Amino acid sequence: MNVKRKLRSRITTDGLDRVPHRAFMRAMGIDDEAMSKPFVGVVTTAGEMTPCNMNLASQSLAAKRGVLAGGGTPREFTTITVSDGISMNHEGMKFSLVSRELIADSVELVVRGHAYDGIIGIGGCDKNLPGLMMGMVRCNVPSVFLFGGSALPGTWRGKDVSVLDAFEAVGAFMNNEMTLEELDELERVCLPTTGACAGQFTANTMGMVSEALGLAPLGSSMIPNVYDERNTTAGTAGEILMEAINNDGPLPRELVTVKSLENSAAVVAATGGSTNAALHLPAIAHEAGISFTLDNIAEVFQRTPLIANLRPGGVYHAKDVYDIGGVPVILKELLGADLIHGDCLTVDGRHLSGALSDVLGPDGKVVKKIENALSQTGGLIILKGNLCPDGALLKIAGLKKLEHEGPAIVFESEEACMDIIRKKKYKTGSVIVIRNEGPKGGPGMREMLGVTALIYGQGMGEKVALLTDGRFSGATRGMCVGYACPEAAVGGPIGLIEDGDIIRIDAMAGTINVNLTKNELKARRKNWSPPVVSGLAGALQKYASNVGPANMGAVTHMGNVQW
Repeated sequence: MNVKRKLRSRITTDGLDRVPHRAFMRAMGIDDEAMSKPFVGVVTTAGEMTPCNMNLASQSLAAKRGVLAGGGTPREFTTITVSDGISMNHEGMKFSLVSRELIADSVELVVRGHAYDGIIGIGGCDKNLPGLMMGMVRCNVPSVFLFGGSALPGTWRGKDVSVLDAFEAVGAFMNNEMTLEELDELERVCLPTTGACAGQFTANTMGMVSEALGLAPLGSSMIPNVYDERNTTAGTAGEILMEAINNDGPLPRELVTVKSLENSAAVVAATGGSTNAALHLPAIAHEAGISFTLDNIAEVFQRTPLIANLRPGGVYHAKDVYDIGGVPVILKELLGADLIHGDCLTVDGRHLSGALSDVLGPDGKVVKKIENALSQTGGLIILKGNLCPDGALLKIAGLKKLEHEGPAIVFESEEACMDIIRKKKYKTGSVIVIRNEGPKGGPGMREMLGVTALIYGQGMGEKVALLTDGRFSGATRGMCVGYACPEAAVGGPIGLIEDGDIIRIDAMAGTINVNLTKNELKARRKNWSPPVVSGLAGALQKYASNVGPANMGAVTHMGNVQW
């Protein structure tokens, strides 16, 4: 074969002392011809853990066909995933963010252990999308990423619905605004197909990011999970990868640059995307040896208008974005206003500006033109102040009120808070504080859609505020501030708050402060001691001892691994 790039896999196939290696390969049906070609790892998170990952095997098969057509030898493997939906609101959520690191590690272990020449990664849920991309950037072999696609929205009483409606309906039932029969009816129709959650929650947000980074083919992420077009796209991805291997195409670290990271942050802001993106973008950057922190993301968020009318802050779902032309429509509108960099490379070797040249403009409903933006700043805001000196995140897309001031009600865990929320023993105007849920303090930085959806369903979504050093779901809405840094477990100011302290949140000014002087905070710190986390073992123990702060991506290694 005429391959320009040096093949790493030759270390496993060539030479007299590789007789045993070749014997293993022959046992798998790899003949001399297949053995002479580039080896490509095709990794998915396929399984029956979550609907997001149940239709990935067929896409993997299609990608393998594309690799074969391009002159490669595909080798399929799978890795784990943890469903944020099913792990929500119990101890299982502590393992969600941890799974991102394990997924990245597993890609590295298999690809490096077998010396594969390229990677196709297909993921379908919140943490496995960034986990696969992190593994690709870490290995830095030719790679193509594919999001497995979202579910179709359901229909309930004449309107489109998603699983978010089910979360919030629980609170509505508790508030006597919905009957048990209505709740049961909604449960059965809100998620009618396989695929990731239909709104602009974390999975769809990171799917869009994969295109903006250049790791995924343009137009690939918004194709619904159950559409046959997904298999066609997966086949094309295999061919694109082989073109990169055969003709010295761009490597992941040539695609993931400061400029492409800024493009990705702009897409998140422009679509009112998940706050989790501000955790995942620094982590992906870290794999490339790039420092891209919450502060860098804040600058992009501030200058990027909100132009996509997507749930939870808006009206539409991922399928609606697909129907108007997909992510390229959003990128084209941002590029036309000089809000993203057009000189970034895409996975097929083209520059972004050229790749978008024939893309049509927004439809005006799902995606607005810049001059008709829903908001002049993005759908997410970074807050700083004496309560969160290293930053915190608030999704403002859809918020009617951008300021809140009230007394703190402090909880040391999500469970303690949920007990009060279920009984509705909290007052209008309060700032509900849940601490010791950060990366180290959790450990695992739990996501709290269960709490926020219940509050919203009880009709209190913008009547109270919620502050935590844990995470929020991309589906969260309301005055919900998460990712408070530094976290309580390492001595952050959130760990010093007491019941009744007055907290002020001002999204317009980008500030969050507690009404305490420096001396008062200093005095409280003298009496503070780290929380005791008992019973840790296994994955959580390893994670807690290695994980870094959320504003740096909550990563667990030094970054920029060379191979």
